[in-house]
Amino acid sequence: MDAVNGWGGRRAVTVGGTAFNRPFYFLMSILIAGLVVYGFSLTIGDNLFHPTVPRPRILYLHAAAFFAWVALFVTQTALVQTRHTGWHRRLGVTGLALGSVMPFIGIATSLAMARFNILHEGRDAELPAAFLAIPFNDMIAFTTAFALAIRWRKKPEFHRRLMLVASCCLTAAAFARFPFITITEIRWYGGVDLLILLGVLHDLVVNRKIHAIYAYGVPLLILGQVAAMTLFLQRTPAWMTITHWLLR
Repeated sequence: MDAVNGWGGRRAVTVGGTAFNRPFYFLMSILIAGLVVYGFSLTIGDNLFHPTVPRPRILYLHAAAFFAWVALFVTQTALVQTRHTGWHRRLGVTGLALGSVMPFIGIATSLAMARFNILHEGRDAELPAAFLAIPFNDMIAFTTAFALAIRWRKKPEFHRRLMLVASCCLTAAAFARFPFITITEIRWYGGVDLLILLGVLHDLVVNRKIHAIYAYGVPLLILGQVAAMTLFLQRTPAWMTITHWLLR
């Protein structure tokens, strides 16, 4: 069994004496990019290009950073898949810079859009305020996975899985735009969890066991999702007090 360092290492698996190359992380990056493009293509025209009311400028920065991350993830996995690990390491500096600012952009955008929705779309003020639990949780999950990936960048088996989890955490907003996902409780996180489940299944097929990243990380990730959805749907008094203070 052979592996190379990086986000999308190529792994040769011997089954019955035959070696199979499994470009799993590169294929996952393509899948994530496709899902993101599809989801946002349904709303980007009305929300960004031709809005009836001008959106906050930070929303455009947020969109650019989001798509830049997805493009970078595809590029990095492609570089490792083609064994251009030197370029992969050099481009990693860009990934470090982008990933470091995304949590700040994400939180600032969520606050700006909550204020926008309250002021311009005639929504019940409680709804945009309660909804902050979703983007806040997404940024916590992304930041945790990203920070650990940087911490363990010299441990490719940890690094590549953490980068995959971090990228999956950013797809919640795309899944929420899928018209056929109509169940509110799974609208944001059902697709995210299915993507990560593919990583778990890949481990079971290739290694015959679940890697520690998934064994410890997935339960914590789901716990955060459940907490975020509870705060959003139940609008607990404590959470609403915090959000109203943040939106003042």
